[in-house]
Amino acid sequence: MPLNVKNRRKKRGTQIVVTALSGLLPVLLGLVILYLQAERALRQNTELTAEEAIRQFELMLDNTAQAAQELLPLAGQNCNDVKLALREQVTRRPFVRSTNLVSDNNLYCSSLFGDYQEKVDPGDYTQGKLWLMSGNPVTPDTALLVYRLSEGKQGVLTTLNGYHLSNVLRLIGRKALLLLQVGPHWLSADGKVHDVALPDFAVAQNKLTSSRYAFAVAAGFPEGETWRYMRSEYPPLFSLLMFFGVVSGSIGHVLQMRAASPSREMQRALEAAEFVPYFQPVVHGNNKQWSGAEVLMRWKHPKEGLVRPDLFIPFAEHSGLIVPMTRSLMQQTATLLGPLSASFDGPFHISINITASHCRNLELVEDCREFLGAFAPGNVHLVLELTERELIEPTDITLQLFEQLRALGVMIAIDDFGTGHSSLGYLRQFNVDFLKIDQSFVAMIGVDALSRHILDSIIELSAKLDLGIVAEGVETEEQSDYLTAYGVNFLQGYLFGRPMPGPEFINALSDH
Repeated sequence: MPLNVKNRRKKRGTQIVVTALSGLLPVLLGLVILYLQAERALRQNTELTAEEAIRQFELMLDNTAQAAQELLPLAGQNCNDVKLALREQVTRRPFVRSTNLVSDNNLYCSSLFGDYQEKVDPGDYTQGKLWLMSGNPVTPDTALLVYRLSEGKQGVLTTLNGYHLSNVLRLIGRKALLLLQVGPHWLSADGKVHDVALPDFAVAQNKLTSSRYAFAVAAGFPEGETWRYMRSEYPPLFSLLMFFGVVSGSIGHVLQMRAASPSREMQRALEAAEFVPYFQPVVHGNNKQWSGAEVLMRWKHPKEGLVRPDLFIPFAEHSGLIVPMTRSLMQQTATLLGPLSASFDGPFHISINITASHCRNLELVEDCREFLGAFAPGNVHLVLELTERELIEPTDITLQLFEQLRALGVMIAIDDFGTGHSSLGYLRQFNVDFLKIDQSFVAMIGVDALSRHILDSIIELSAKLDLGIVAEGVETEEQSDYLTAYGVNFLQGYLFGRPMPGPEFINALSDH
């Protein structure tokens, strides 16, 4: 189908997307790397934080354990006799809030009150050693950690002030969230004891259990901490990523423009109708009267002038634009010559080049039908010349295409016969009507014996296969006489006429 504004917008949209992706790819890749690095740094942070918290809590518990160990021999003795010893431990031991003696699961002596009676349930203590309490009658809103040491029916209870515990959670966990867990209870940095399930942290969660005492520490960060960490720690890297993104996007855009500029320019030229037909006469070999013309494509560039076909046809074939360009050429030719066809003296041959791109579907059949419909019936023979810049494969579609073309009365010629690697293959695979001798063989007439022998063989082959033959590049009378003497049907070259624009060709046609 012909190219249109919608296709241009689609390609423009594709280029914008590719340019955006070129710029975003290094940015996104860099963000992923920074995100993974931030997660790794946060995991290391929680690991170190948990380890330091374990160490601090163990040091505190060491004090309470030493106090309990020294007081255990006094358990069971009269409270009045030992209460000074209990108070001495509180004074001497940092972090120890109180000491208590237990006999037969009954707390009977306290460093705070002296004689005291309170039932002790060993089941309240995790592994029989630690109990995290939210408070007691003396300080009901202050957490405390009780350490229990027992031997037989005698025991000692030493307590740690919750203020010291929460202070550790706040100071060590200044960046991370830190919790102390003892059995089913856990302490947060605000000093509150909770008896619900330990919460899960969204980022870098880490839980570490003490190898010496019955407690564990959990550390982690809330949702979104990874991005907050990246914003606070990596601002220069963000700027660098943006710079690389802009550079990468610019490179992608430039490469696209460089890769697409010839095809884009030709697409613009096609829409502006800058590709126009030029006509080179083909004459009968015997009487040198015009028998037809080959339609050649020229590019009338608004700035560069007339562009030679060898400079843009390969790009057109590579980009796929050759098909709509050929369709435009056929339409312009039909518009120019169609009104004159009734005056033609006998069938006028009009040759147009096609490539492998034209043979991938059956659209060419409809193009030829429209072309022939513009001329008086029987006054024009359309000849399609198979070029060999790109190999035409004999697929089912290709064979069906040539069968339908032949049914329309379209004839087939092999262009530049003898120079392409597939010429003989085309003769075998397709029903061919004409061979066109390449001008390189014609130019060697009277100059190179080997080339002349090849030329004679091609002429002899065409005669044996009952094919018409056209000689290209005839520039001298000697060449014309030689080809005529050997029975070449049609001649084409500067000797009989150069390629000319439509109006000039129509004026010259009336003289022939």
